[in-house]
Amino acid sequence: MDNDQNYLAELKRLREENSFYKELIDELPFSFSYYSQKYARKLEKSLEESTSPVITETSLENTSDNNLLQISSAFDPLDEIEAILLPILDQIPHHIVFIDQKGYITLCNTQAAKDHGVDRGEITGKHIRDLMKIPDEKIMILESLRMEKELVNHEIWDRNYYNVNTKIIRNPDGSIKRVVGVFYFLHAIKEAEKQALAGRIAAGIAHEIRNPLTTVRGYLQLLQGNLSPEISELFTSLLIPEIDRANNIISEFLSIVRPAKTHDERLNVEEFFESYLNKFMKTQALLFNVEYIYNKDACTKNLYFTGDKEELLQVFMNLFQNSVQAKGNQDLKVNITLKKADDYIQFIFADNGQGIDSKILANIFDPFFSTKDYGTGLGLSVSRNIIESHNGMLSVSSNEDGTSFFIELPLAEETANLNS
Repeated sequence: MDNDQNYLAELKRLREENSFYKELIDELPFSFSYYSQKYARKLEKSLEESTSPVITETSLENTSDNNLLQISSAFDPLDEIEAILLPILDQIPHHIVFIDQKGYITLCNTQAAKDHGVDRGEITGKHIRDLMKIPDEKIMILESLRMEKELVNHEIWDRNYYNVNTKIIRNPDGSIKRVVGVFYFLHAIKEAEKQALAGRIAAGIAHEIRNPLTTVRGYLQLLQGNLSPEISELFTSLLIPEIDRANNIISEFLSIVRPAKTHDERLNVEEFFESYLNKFMKTQALLFNVEYIYNKDACTKNLYFTGDKEELLQVFMNLFQNSVQAKGNQDLKVNITLKKADDYIQFIFADNGQGIDSKILANIFDPFFSTKDYGTGLGLSVSRNIIESHNGMLSVSSNEDGTSFFIELPLAEETANLNS
């Protein structure tokens, strides 16, 4: 008797529990399909217009799914919010991108799509790497997703951005639903401010110093023939060279704010590297007793880019001089590697010198910044300016084993997509 009563009580409980779950499913505002491999049964719910939700339960014996829950949302408030926000975000001149918990783009404003040369309709729904075209570890919005940590005014140095902010939107259970990235594309602003400030300084220097220096130099040369040999030697070895050095400083600084007109031409990557650049680098290496090593990837043979080869040579000469001046106790080695990196051609200029102190590494491209007694502090600044005028990027890494400079120049459009 007791067993019968227990059985009826358990049956009643199971019926009530079953009714409760059916009521819960009936209230869910989305359709779904759920298969349980354990019970070999599939539960489906669909939402149809002008009808109440329809629930069907099907037994399936063979399926490759493993307890797979698939939900096609009939109503997702965030989707509706994104649709409302998009016309507003399209008016903002910075890059705004929403990604889901897997890194796929759910919203991309017009400015982000335009600056990356993609169609907004085609990029939405694809992974963020398809938009950025850089390695995942360099995509800050992915790092924010991976670390589950919001970024505030995070500065990065690459060809795209200088400042990144992210915001994490979470589900009620605490899991990530969206990561919103706001990327401040500041190259144009940065360049405009730098050109305006440096232009005013350079104009003052040119007017107030250059002309008097030329006059003084002329009179020193005129007087030199009427002086004793000792004084004349002082003019030749010290005074006139120092005036020339000051004039060179002015000329280098003016090249930052008023760069000479470039003579751009279509250059074959391999020919520029082997027939032009290496010829000068080998000569410099022989002159300063430096071991020079160079190598290239096989994929660079049929690649092209546009640039002024004389200006680019100046960049490599500046980097070589920096390596010579940073020579340590061991024999100096300079290694240049040529490779393809996405849509860019990359030159890696590496040496085994003393390296650069991490405390000053961020300042080495600033005009007049130098750790050398007789350095002008303009070589690296001029070099970065040249590379940026070629729509490229110059960056650096350094430690006690040496310093590496990375030069990236955009490939010609028709060769950028060649397989590496």
